[in-house]
Amino acid sequence: MTKPINISGIFSFIKKALNSEHQDFTTGSIRRAVFLLAIPMILEMCMESVFAVVDIFFVNKLTDNPSLASGTVVLTESMITIVYSVAIGLSMAATAMVARRVGEKNIAGAARAGAQAILLSVFISIIISIAGLFFADDILRLMGATEEIVAYGKVYAQIMFTGNVVIMLLFLLNGIFRGAGDASIAMKSLWIANLFNIILCPVCIHFFGLKGAAIATTIGRGIGVMYQLYNLQKGKGIIKLHASDFVPDPVVMKALLNVAGTATMQFIVASASWIAMARIMASFGNNDSIAGYGIAIRIIVFFIMPAWGLSNAAATLVGQNLGAGQPLRAEQSVWKVAKYNAIFMGFVSVLFLFGAEFFVGIINTNPIVMKTAVSALRIISLGYIFYGVGMVMMNAFNGAGDSKTPTLINIFWFWLIQIPIAYYVAVVCKVGELGVFLAIVFTETAVTITSVIIFKKGKWKLVKI
Repeated sequence: MTKPINISGIFSFIKKALNSEHQDFTTGSIRRAVFLLAIPMILEMCMESVFAVVDIFFVNKLTDNPSLASGTVVLTESMITIVYSVAIGLSMAATAMVARRVGEKNIAGAARAGAQAILLSVFISIIISIAGLFFADDILRLMGATEEIVAYGKVYAQIMFTGNVVIMLLFLLNGIFRGAGDASIAMKSLWIANLFNIILCPVCIHFFGLKGAAIATTIGRGIGVMYQLYNLQKGKGIIKLHASDFVPDPVVMKALLNVAGTATMQFIVASASWIAMARIMASFGNNDSIAGYGIAIRIIVFFIMPAWGLSNAAATLVGQNLGAGQPLRAEQSVWKVAKYNAIFMGFVSVLFLFGAEFFVGIINTNPIVMKTAVSALRIISLGYIFYGVGMVMMNAFNGAGDSKTPTLINIFWFWLIQIPIAYYVAVVCKVGELGVFLAIVFTETAVTITSVIIFKKGKWKLVKI
């Protein structure tokens, strides 16, 4: 007989995952470890993906010129991906080092690493804020914005760039929590940040126009950061920061920078490629097409973020198990996560192939905007299963402290292959936006295949941090 499904047991497990504090992921069932980490991490990334669609949803509904507003948001966010890249790079370094120290049962060392990462992120965010404040209009022009968009969206861009510290800290502090296995705290911080963003966004846009979206997002993220800092001092998580942890430690900072430098470069390479794709789209000179591409990317991000959350589980499991001297368990964990992520992304691919019009129509019903967005969703989704596996491989390398390997993979495929192909097919051969979408599918698939081949060689198991 088939064993009946224990519904109460499933709900009990989910409740435990959502309320769990530190768990030891170096022993016991790998499947159980994956889901205890993955459930809050997926929900965390779902909340991060909400940021990607809330602004553009309300901007399209409440502003007097939706295409101009959407174009501004798209081009600004394309450039803000550089900030995300730095934040994710530092976050990955913090996750890898904290997880390794936790696996070694060195909790004081884990706290020290987290504090040093915070110091680095604040210093970098100050530099970015100054650049954004004084050069926001030049940044928009660099992205191919028309003078109309520059005039309309300069203040929005200034607010987003000068408030980048909350983006940096939100990613970084959650990286610390994930490395420690306190994924539920990371999840709750994004819930809080999004709740305030959703409440404030329509109100701020109503009173301040487009710049209100930037104000709401920055305040929402800032409140999330306050919750994180509270938990790092007085919460129930395993990591507790003290004033002494913030005394600059050259040895720890150097180790963090060794990982964060290449990890940041890794994401900057990928982000620069997305920026280049947006720039090629802007070269067609159609604000509606730019808006359509931006909406499609926002929807893609919304659905990919849960997969990214699941893949984050691989980073924590690899780091903690390598710290505990169990490389085989670390590898088995990665393949388990990759299997689940491929299944999820396959489901999303089917959703986009058959329901693209529905998802786009929720945000914008302009026929030209919808045509571009629907085309982008359907074509890019053709490679989703590969994307799901690829992001797990990348996070596995990063969790081991081997950020160099995925960086080199990204440089080769994104900069040397994707950008030239997209430009040649879309612009030189006059295929248009279709050329951009096809180049994305081809490159992301190639990145995954390359990552799997290198992962199987196993050199990541030997990295010391």
